[in-house]
Amino acid sequence: MTTTAKLELFGLFAAEIAEAIRPLGLEAYRARQIAEWLYKHNVRDFSAMTNLSKDQRVKLDDQFTITQLRQKAVQHSGDGRTSKFLLAFPDDMAVETVLMRQPYGNSVCISTQVGCAMGCTFCASTLGGLARNLTGGEILAQVLYIQELLTLEQQKVDSIVIMGSGEPLANYDNVLRFIRLIHEAYCLNLSYRSITLSTSGLVPEIDRLAQESLPLTLSISLHAPTNELRTRLMPINKRYPLEQVLAAGDRYSAATGRRATYEYTLIAGINDQPSQAAELAVLLKGRLANVNLIPINPVPERGLLRPSPAEVVRFEQLLKAQHINVTVRREMGTDIDAACGQLRHKIILNNG
Repeated sequence: MTTTAKLELFGLFAAEIAEAIRPLGLEAYRARQIAEWLYKHNVRDFSAMTNLSKDQRVKLDDQFTITQLRQKAVQHSGDGRTSKFLLAFPDDMAVETVLMRQPYGNSVCISTQVGCAMGCTFCASTLGGLARNLTGGEILAQVLYIQELLTLEQQKVDSIVIMGSGEPLANYDNVLRFIRLIHEAYCLNLSYRSITLSTSGLVPEIDRLAQESLPLTLSISLHAPTNELRTRLMPINKRYPLEQVLAAGDRYSAATGRRATYEYTLIAGINDQPSQAAELAVLLKGRLANVNLIPINPVPERGLLRPSPAEVVRFEQLLKAQHINVTVRREMGTDIDAACGQLRHKIILNNG
């Protein structure tokens, strides 16, 4: 005898929940109550939804399921400001989620895929390839896991960076579902302007995102001032070279009025030379853009090293001299396998 799989409610909008519960005879207004239990109150058990009758709760439990996350590992930085969690889903696939306690509030870095297919040579996320995409609910579950912890401290999630493992725009529909859902009043009611999305430069999807009319901050991984070097570091450059990526960034800025950020990971002896700063300045001159310099978090399997602090400052100053808006990313969590994918690789891939 076969049994019908239960429908996952977590990750649905209130309107979708209303449609799902209609055959059970539940009133449409119950959908918003259920959504608030799921997203605002972090309830994962229908029996705890006390503004529904016992009979209604039994019906829900019989027909539906709710995503549960399990913590497989956690690391806390020595200064207590950064915590990295390895969170597993029911299929035991796991992703990294990072809480960063910033002066301006609590920021959460989330993953959108288990592993990554982009193959960037400086990143630990790509070491095991791509396992699967996350659903919109699984992406949201990471944020709400952190929110539940912060609630105990009478704090909240203030901003989100979609910069963890995976290429967000390669999982476009699920990522957009997450972004729109977390903005809902029955969820975290988070402003779109509090969300930053990072991409390796998938040009068609950048253009698609520009038409969504969402004032997100777009962060584009550049990491090199020439196509030859960028292709060595980022194989995606063969498909979407620098000229196309920069043009897509310009179109995004024009459509949204939001300044694009270009991420540039500084790697000793590879892309940190004065001549490369000059080439980068030429590329970005006159564009509505910022540069975010990121001294690399070394990944042992990659054999790449970070420049000295003096070399980072030199690169920054050379860009400033050419009137390029540039910042150096604040160092957080370098003592806890800070690079994307490192904790997952250590715990899961190395241990089979």
